Parts: sequence; structure tokens; C-alpha cells
Amino acid sequence: MHNSRLEKSDLSLGFIPLNDCAPLVVALEKGYFKRYGLNVTLSKETSWANIRDKVAMGILDGAQMLASMPLDMSLGLGPIKKPTLTALALDLNGNAVTVSNALHERMRETGLASLAHALKQVIDERAGGEPPLTFATVFPSSPHNYELRYWLATAGIDPDRDIRLIVVPPSQMVGKLESGEIDGYCVGEPWNSQAEEAGIGRTVISKFAIWNNSPEKVFGVTQEWAEQHPHCHRALVMALLEASRWLDKAENRAEAAALLARPIYVNADEAIIARGLCDEQFNIFHRNAANFPWRSHALWFLTQMLRWGQIDAPLDLHALAEQVYRTDLHREAAYVLGLPTPDRDHKAEGLHEGPWLLRGWSDIPMGADRFIDGEYFDPARPLDYLRGQTIKHPSPAVAEWLTPGVEGDADNIVKLQRN
Repeated sequence: MHNSRLEKSDLSLGFIPLNDCAPLVVALEKGYFKRYGLNVTLSKETSWANIRDKVAMGILDGAQMLASMPLDMSLGLGPIKKPTLTALALDLNGNAVTVSNALHERMRETGLASLAHALKQVIDERAGGEPPLTFATVFPSSPHNYELRYWLATAGIDPDRDIRLIVVPPSQMVGKLESGEIDGYCVGEPWNSQAEEAGIGRTVISKFAIWNNSPEKVFGVTQEWAEQHPHCHRALVMALLEASRWLDKAENRAEAAALLARPIYVNADEAIIARGLCDEQFNIFHRNAANFPWRSHALWFLTQMLRWGQIDAPLDLHALAEQVYRTDLHREAAYVLGLPTPDRDHKAEGLHEGPWLLRGWSDIPMGADRFIDGEYFDPARPLDYLRGQTIKHPSPAVAEWLTPGVEGDADNIVKLQRN
């Protein structure tokens, strides 16, 4: 299906060697990009910082990104400030927390059923003279960082005071765990299964268990690129939507694992990749409105950036979420494909313990969305949610904004349809 309206057809898209780069790999290998007249080259990158910098500088046309990365880039939390957007989420779930065998044994010896509380007891025992435990995540503003911090905080562990947190590229996690440089990490597959298979670590909790069916990766481009290449951008979103739909058919997961195992992609043992990928709940690529860029997800990430001091001044959270998470562009692409989309841009998070039905233009089956601590996130009142977090380290200006009785949230309140 050649599209003569495309502003350009030769594209370079970045990815990180992880199971959830699968939509990009499948779109290339199964011909979905070609169907829309796109000649795509996939560029394997070593770190999320590389992805950020190369997209910002125009070396890459777009990329697989952490779900929070377009917000990070638009805010300029790193060295480059570049308005960036997403019109497509690539998957839900997909991460886990793995610890060294030695740490797992000490946690087990506490006898506590809750692994987070067992870790808290180990940390308390070490406070007498042992150095703090070191945990790694993949990027400072990554979902991994926020979900690891969230899990630790539920047990009263202060991630900024009780442990040491560092950044390590995903493919280096296993090696650093084996060498003893780190005691644990939060990363996507296959790097949790790899540690278990090698006998050097134990996975203690999944992303799903921390927040059921939570967002993980998105497809991101700069705002400037999207404005200059609207037809090309829509074609990319459509190709990736089709690839995501193909991926969520159980009978296709084994073939996808074989594709990802190739050296040019993830370069890991096919059986280890399949351990996570063939678990249909561990990676959801299309079901449960997985491809929709919910602005409520963007708002939750923004609350975490405020919570941990990454955003140093008050801002209009809803305006930023609307700028970055482009539900309008998603609906345009999905409409051409005849795919149903939600009739709202936000949904409450944390209300559902099991499957439920999102009613609207089309009724869409959805999955559980509970947080591990039973909390509820109302996207109409993100600051009230943030005020309720007992462990947090906001900047002084944000702390003042969060003071009870301060009407700093007034400009951010929007009327949302309730689920």
C-alpha cells in the first residue's frame, strides 16, 4: 500500500534490546511498515540516554521510548529540552525486580511473607555498619524507577535515604549483578529471566504486581517532526498498531520470540525470551486498550516526577499531559484501521481488581488496574494524590505548592467522565 502523500519514506527508528521492542521488530519483519510505504531501518541503541539524544537531535526519526520519556524530554529534565509526543503506547507490564542470591537469602531468613517488608528488615539490620544496598534502574525518569520506588515505599523504605540507586543500561544488569556491583535491579525482559536461568539472581516481584496493567513503552517522536511529517507519522502509528494486534495473538508469540532472539535485535537465547514473551499477561501489546496513550497515565508519571524532586517548580499538569500524550492523533490512525478507541482521555487508576468493561463509543474489555497498596489515583486531582504519599522528596517550591489548603491545584482541575 504505497502512500504518495508521505513526506518521507526512508526512516530510522531506535530501539533497546528488550522483549517489548517487539512491535517495531514485527512491523519490520512482517511487512507492516512496507504496507504503508515506509522503508524503515531499526537502530539498536545501548541506552535510553542514546534514544533520547538521537531523537532530540534528529539522528533518529522516532523510537521505542519509556512511557515517561516524552514528558521528560518536553520538560527538559535531562541535558536537552525538546517538545516530544506520543500517539501510541506499545505495551503494558513487562518489568520485574530481581535481587542477588545473597540478598534473596537474607530476605528469606527474615521469615516475613511480604518481600518488601523483608527487604526493609534487611536494610535495617545492615544500618549498623554495612554499606547501603545498591539497586539499579534503566533511566532516572523511567517507569522502572517509579515502580521500584513505589514498591519500596509501601514497606517504609525511603529510596533516596535507605538504599543507593544508580542507572545501568538494561543489557548490563545481569553482569553487574553477577559481579556484585549491584544487589538488585528493576528491568524489562529478558534480563530478569536471564539472571534466574544463569543462577545468579531471583525475581521477587513483577511490574504487574506493583501496578496491574500499567504503561511501559511508547512510540515517540519530537513535536517538530510530527508537525513536519503528519502523514508519515500516521502511517507509522498504523503499522505499529497492526504489529501490536498481531503480537497479542497467542499463536504468534513463539514466532515473535524467534525474531527477537536474532543478534541484530535482542541477541539472547530464544527460550529465555519466550519465558516472558509467551506469558500473555506479562507483556500485553494490544488488549485492554494497551495502545491508547491515556493522559491519566501521563499525569501519574508527572506526580512521580514531582514526588521525587525531578520537577522543581509548579506547572500545569493537565496542559502538559495533553501536549505530550496525543489521543487525537491516535484516534485518527485507529479510525482508518477500524479499531475501537476510548471515548475519553483519562481513566481512574486503581479501582479494578479484575476484568471490567470500558463503556463508550465501543465497549472495550479492560484488565485489572490495582496498585499494590490499594491506593486510588483520580486524574482530576493529581496533587491530592501526591499529598497522600507518606514518603516523598519534592523540591522546596513543589513542597510549598503541596501544602494543605493551598489552592495550587485549581487550574489543573478538569471535568472527567467517571468510569
